[in-house]
Amino acid sequence: MIASADHLTEMLRGLRLDGVDYSRCQLAAPWGVVYPPTHQAYFHFISRGGCWLKTPAGEWLELADGDAVLLPRGGGHVLASAPEVIASPPCDCRVLEAYGNVFDVEGGGSGAHMLLFTGRMTFNVDLDHPLLRLMPDLMRMSDFIADEPGLPHLLEAMGREVMMDRVGAGGILARLADVLAAAIIRAWVERGCGAAKGWVAAARCPTIGKVLAAIHAHPETDWTVESLAELMGASRSGFAERFAEVVGETPARYVAQVRMHQARQWLARDKLRIAVVAQRLGYESEASFSRAFKRITGLAPSQVRAAGEAAPAAMFASATTAGNSFTHSSATGALPGPSSRAA
Repeated sequence: MIASADHLTEMLRGLRLDGVDYSRCQLAAPWGVVYPPTHQAYFHFISRGGCWLKTPAGEWLELADGDAVLLPRGGGHVLASAPEVIASPPCDCRVLEAYGNVFDVEGGGSGAHMLLFTGRMTFNVDLDHPLLRLMPDLMRMSDFIADEPGLPHLLEAMGREVMMDRVGAGGILARLADVLAAAIIRAWVERGCGAAKGWVAAARCPTIGKVLAAIHAHPETDWTVESLAELMGASRSGFAERFAEVVGETPARYVAQVRMHQARQWLARDKLRIAVVAQRLGYESEASFSRAFKRITGLAPSQVRAAGEAAPAAMFASATTAGNSFTHSSATGALPGPSSRAA
């Protein structure tokens, strides 16, 4: 039995998901959709019927009623009515904006119908956060549901909202999707993070975990080996030796990495000026910060700030606003997937 609260859980509390876009898809076999690799997390919930998912590793996984899956690192994958459908001609679809960033999608052939709710989400932390790097390509709700008494109720609520065309259903579905995705991650963490070791073991260590939690909670603090050793309640040399043994790198390097991950968020997402970021992190000059940033990330701060976080193309869009997600005529579009000839 894993403790109900530890320092890894503290770090998880700061991990948030925000929805980018969502689609309620009513599809009839045969159909297939290719989801390309992205910097956002993918979430899928099967409300009615079933389908197949081709994982980022190339394996086919059958999904049934009530299944929910999360791909936390946005790995490319395929959803289809059957594995052999992928190379078939594309199916037409109709896309309507239902609510803000929620779309209604209808399409496919003339076979069995299914109902799918799918979405993309962004994390509020850098993609190089240790916890994100350790997550598996795909997390399935059914792997955790036996020990999570609250999850069936969330799934039932989501299923009802997907099935009914009620006022405000789009907004409720979006929030439920965010909650379910966060619940999947929490369940994975509370069950030991699967086969993940290394950093997870360090974060769960009663002494080192306290230090890691403090570093991640306050990366702008001018941490020193002395101040971290005091936090742990150990001598400077004893702390440095123990930290390197458990975490696998020196305290100074680890702090530098966390600080630069935060800097990358400020530069790319918040568009802060380089001088402001340097000042926030306590550097004496913009030049010294820039040198440290490039040493850790391999990129100049100006490059990261200029590139920013590109606005993601919508998974589905209305026929009047569709971009590169799929081809379309004046009335219909083609679901991405079969036409892409996914391997």
